[in-house]
Amino acid sequence: MEGAAAADGSATGIEMGTARRGPLPEVFMKVAPVLPPLRSGEKLAVLLPGMGAVATTAIAGVEAVKAKLAQPVGCLTQLGHLVGDAGEVGPRLRDVLPLVPFDDLVFGGWDPFPDDAYQAALRARVLERHHLEPIRERLQAIKPMPAVFDKAWVRRLDGPNVKTGTLREKAEALQDDIKGFMRKNGCARAVMVWTGSTEVYSEIGPAHLSMAAFEKALDASDPTIAPSMIYAYAALKCGVPFMNGAPNLSQDCPALRELAELQGVCTGGKDFKTGQTLMKTTIAPMLHARMLGLEGWFSTNILGNRDGEVLDDADSFKTKEVSKLGVLDQILDADHHPELYGDVEHKVTIHYYPPRGDNKEGWDAIDIVGWLGYPMSIKVNFQCRDSILAAPIVVDLALLADLGQRAGGKGPQEWLSFFFKSPVTVPGRSQVHDLFQQQVVLHRKLRAFAEQAASAATPAVG
Repeated sequence: MEGAAAADGSATGIEMGTARRGPLPEVFMKVAPVLPPLRSGEKLAVLLPGMGAVATTAIAGVEAVKAKLAQPVGCLTQLGHLVGDAGEVGPRLRDVLPLVPFDDLVFGGWDPFPDDAYQAALRARVLERHHLEPIRERLQAIKPMPAVFDKAWVRRLDGPNVKTGTLREKAEALQDDIKGFMRKNGCARAVMVWTGSTEVYSEIGPAHLSMAAFEKALDASDPTIAPSMIYAYAALKCGVPFMNGAPNLSQDCPALRELAELQGVCTGGKDFKTGQTLMKTTIAPMLHARMLGLEGWFSTNILGNRDGEVLDDADSFKTKEVSKLGVLDQILDADHHPELYGDVEHKVTIHYYPPRGDNKEGWDAIDIVGWLGYPMSIKVNFQCRDSILAAPIVVDLALLADLGQRAGGKGPQEWLSFFFKSPVTVPGRSQVHDLFQQQVVLHRKLRAFAEQAASAATPAVG
């Protein structure tokens, strides 16, 4: 991979747009001194716990792009450019970053239902049959492995394709699955992205406080150990980055944070940032930037897919509610602006409505305050497709988590917060929810990666 010469004359710079030239700004996050180039044909396993609507939409999308049947719209790694702090536009990300190409991705996963990816995609009713038929054979070849599933954690679903035994036995079986899948498919590395359901609400307890306690809890089949935690544990034990697309307590509990550090493995935030929260983290920064007040923000959704059915359970909804409610506080910063944001009424509801399927509709009623305290309002009606928004995030996270792992990252990768409703940070650092602040941090990190990749590709002089 060859980088353009930087304006400061160095041979390893990445040329940005005309707004500013020069060396890249310092990035506070760890980056390896040199980012080794990818070896040609080196395959990456993308392992997906939960092969429902989101997973099959992501898989089918990648296969359609590979077959030149579609464009990867919404996928930052495929269509995005490097962006500087002043907004200057640089080269395409895929031209300057050593990202695994789509042709070298191998998909696998687990699900309590035995349907292959083609059958599951038909059942999900996200993509139309005429989009699935040209890639039917590729999807039919992807069959889910038996899942670690417990109806106590996801009460509205049940299926026969599940593992049995103690929690320890299930965790070891998952590790065997990961290693066996990689061997069978000739994969050099793997990434796990949770695309399963939202589990019932849980808080950190004694079993989650340390790896020693967690290991004992596995041996005792402690009921406070959720399936998503077992997947995260198995991934981390195998040196596989774990990205969590749901708001479940899993890789962010102290025990699994400890394991990620010990194993030197990357983790991310929680809950893909799609739909209503994507809009919220876009509009709220505008209110704050213009010093407009906020009295209340009422958000409601209707959703008819499997996710909607799961969230119809009050305890699963509470997990999602906590994730959704957290974004405004950090963006608006009531501590510094109590006169504007000191008493905001914020409500979120989700309603299961089967006729709508995956086509989620979100309404927001936003009561704002302007000059001299005069009230105004904003109304948002976002008629989105839930899995269509989530699928490119799955792909981006898989590619970027692998990039971060190869660059020597471990533990929470805060630069990936752009993709999550609930960013996970290192202890002592505050979350950032503002989409635009997250974008700046993300692109600083990507520019640093691009510099490292260019350095690795530049022959030594002398």
